[in-house]
Amino acid sequence: MRHSEFWSLIDDVFGEAYSATLARELALDALDSRTCREALDEGVAPRDVWHALCEQMDVPQERRDGGVRERMIPPPR
Repeated sequence: MRHSEFWSLIDDVFGEAYSATLARELALDALDSRTCREALDEGVAPRDVWHALCEQMDVPQERRDGGVRERMIPPPR
């Protein structure tokens, strides 16, 4: 997953306004309390950030593709 795919997904799943707030403010337990932005800036793979965010926000598996069934989401590591 590329950074651009991460940002597209977060917007599709959470909406543009809310996704910006989540990425900037929500400390993710699985990423040592870093936010999405902090983790990405520190080199954490976008797919790992995506799965950590989805787990913490209880996003169901069927919604993790942002409503685009053809979108391939790499599995968590």
